[in-house]
Amino acid sequence: MNDWVLGTVLPIPSSSPLPEGPVVPAQQHAPRSPRLVKPRSFGIGEKSTVPISLAAAAAIGLAWWLLSLTGWVSPLFLPPPAEVWATGVSIFNEGYANATLWEHVSASLLRILSAALIAVSLGIPLGLLMGLNRWAKGVLDTPIEFYWPLPPLAYLPLMIIWLGIGETSKIALLTLAMFAPVVLSAQAGVRSLPLERVNAALSLGASRWQLFRDIVLPSALPEILTGIRIALGIGWATLVAAELIASTRGIGFMIMSASHFLATDAVFVGIGVIAVCAFSFSLAMRLIEAWLVPWKGKH
Repeated sequence: MNDWVLGTVLPIPSSSPLPEGPVVPAQQHAPRSPRLVKPRSFGIGEKSTVPISLAAAAAIGLAWWLLSLTGWVSPLFLPPPAEVWATGVSIFNEGYANATLWEHVSASLLRILSAALIAVSLGIPLGLLMGLNRWAKGVLDTPIEFYWPLPPLAYLPLMIIWLGIGETSKIALLTLAMFAPVVLSAQAGVRSLPLERVNAALSLGASRWQLFRDIVLPSALPEILTGIRIALGIGWATLVAAELIASTRGIGFMIMSASHFLATDAVFVGIGVIAVCAFSFSLAMRLIEAWLVPWKGKH
């Protein structure tokens, strides 16, 4: 007679006593609980990184001060922080190149904001259209992808030839630099929309306008705002090139003018002003993102 023992069929003599109690299968272990990955392993749910950023900035400043103090680097290439600060105070009080610091900053802000307004007002509708219509994508994708990788200095001569040396060529150069990121981000926002959400809205009787207003645009908005933030950063990076065109005002002009006279401290001041302006714009865009798309990164 065969009995079931230890999960296998074994011949057991009839005279052998059967074990009392329940038979436990061999090598049975308690199941292991699944190993959960902490969200912080992927940078999710982390605490604020502001203290780390401040510590990194302090370390860079300390390294700069030590290099200038030891004399390892010539002041012509790396002026001491105290000298840069003194030059900044002097430019703030007395101006530079026959213009006050505010006149330089306001001229640059006017160019950046004008170009950003044009790039956003044209780029967002075209990007949404490219995401919704394959004909629009087929027609517009080639020229945008062609000029987008080019550095602005490559088509700067064309801006001068076509538009002259006035403000129009400067704003056009900045607009071209900021236009492509806005278009591509709007298109990517539409392309990333799940079809299930669209089909659910259509099954509930939504019209095309309701589908665009309530489904497509809110879903693409996070990508659009990110593209605008990137475009503003590119605009500030292109500012120096734009203000090479016969400028007498602007932060980029101030930097190039100081470089001609090897005034490295003034160059550092101009770079610092651009960094502060660009950081302020980026912070403003982050606040706008938190207000318009509070659900971003929450799922």
